Amino acid sequence: MEQNTIDASRALNYEEPLLWEHEQADGGGVDFPAPKNTSLRTGQPAREKIGLANLKEPQVLRHFVRLSTKNFSIDHGFFPLGSCTMKHNPRLNEKMARLSGFANIHPLQPACTSQGALELMYELQSWLGELTGLHGVCLTPAAGAHGELAGLMTIKRAHELNGQSHRKVILCPDSAHGTNPATAAMCGYELRVIPTKETGCVTLENFKAALGDGKDVAGMMVTNPNTCGLFETEIAACAKLLHEAGGYFYCDGANFNALVGNVKPADFGVDVMHINLHKTFSTPHGGGGPGSGPICVAETLKPYLPVPCVVKTEEGYKLETIDDRPTSFGKLKGFQGQFGMFVRALTYMMSHGREGLKQVSEDAVLNANYIQASLGGDYHVPFANRTCMHECLLTDKIQKEAGVTTIDIAKTLVEYGIHPMTVYFPLVVQGAMLIEPTETESKETIDRFIAVMKKIASDTRAGETGQFHENPISTPRRRLDEVRAARQPVLKAGS
Repeated sequence: MEQNTIDASRALNYEEPLLWEHEQADGGGVDFPAPKNTSLRTGQPAREKIGLANLKEPQVLRHFVRLSTKNFSIDHGFFPLGSCTMKHNPRLNEKMARLSGFANIHPLQPACTSQGALELMYELQSWLGELTGLHGVCLTPAAGAHGELAGLMTIKRAHELNGQSHRKVILCPDSAHGTNPATAAMCGYELRVIPTKETGCVTLENFKAALGDGKDVAGMMVTNPNTCGLFETEIAACAKLLHEAGGYFYCDGANFNALVGNVKPADFGVDVMHINLHKTFSTPHGGGGPGSGPICVAETLKPYLPVPCVVKTEEGYKLETIDDRPTSFGKLKGFQGQFGMFVRALTYMMSHGREGLKQVSEDAVLNANYIQASLGGDYHVPFANRTCMHECLLTDKIQKEAGVTTIDIAKTLVEYGIHPMTVYFPLVVQGAMLIEPTETESKETIDRFIAVMKKIASDTRAGETGQFHENPISTPRRRLDEVRAARQPVLKAGS
């Protein structure tokens, strides 16, 4: 037996090969005879061998369990991804979502057999409407970007039915999440960029320049607080001008967790907003789902929302159809959205109450400002004259003079068992490090993160920089060529 086969694994630190590299089984766990005189119901010809690994159940189970131990998760440690809000997911939420009446429900059940679930959805709509000040709520969108699409399609439908189809422009800051311009393009709009580089915010002056006479403007998409972690102080004045020109204000709700319980977006002029239930209301995040991005709209846009919304009638709760609201732009997706996420989000809201949710956002903002104040002397703070909101923005400007860059800092955090912050975003700030501690982390955890960041800065000042270019050294895999890995992934042994 080769020595590397013997030495590859140590204790519970397994060297786990790809599925195709395992010893293949001769057959499945159960062998059925080939059926006779049958054909595929699809009418398609039988498939050739598709190349899946042929393994026995223990091999498959152990493979994926071992891989799971290599994953960093919010249950492992600190996860300060800026604008992503990787917060703790309370186990109470999971318990409620697993109640048999919720876990075993089917979307095609008659309404008379699912009144409890529909009431829960109606209650969630009411909570979201109250917290945002936007009382038209549709829970259907499957994620934040899907909510953006639903929001702009609602705006587009309103303009079409009101004889304003000539409005083809969406205003958007240069610091926006990439999904904003992508969504505008998907809806057939032209994008007009509002520059924010000098201040990190949309200024009234820059907004006026982008708006022009406003006759061709359908709306604007702005995140508030924005992607630089700053509150848009002039946004209400911008919204007023936009409304006077006949446009709608779409607010990206990615950072609503900094405002919830303290500020209603409707109060600074928002007409449409999506809510990321994972970011603000603690439903699970990551791994490609399960997402949920409900949209909330002002009264003027309620007729154009997608169907179905849950409505309360004298007979009980029901899901709308297009016949109930023909002004709707139609159905956005199959069924009614991610119901399990609705259960978790409402559980979180009800367990906190109004005052608890208010404290949630205050604690998130406090934690971010604590980090910014603690690290401001060691790292460059691009907008140092501003109090940040739920996330703070640093750069590698000081360390770069000694050859240590943002990626080196991020990889060193991995070596210390801390997931890196969001790096190189927003794009308007060079060497960006966007840090969001969330409200669920203890001061002890945040202090350790600050201590590690200070040590990196201290070692850099002392000229001890060689280690930073090598980190991480203790992980199952060391530093990879990530660009090459993305463009030329090795998915199979020997490729």
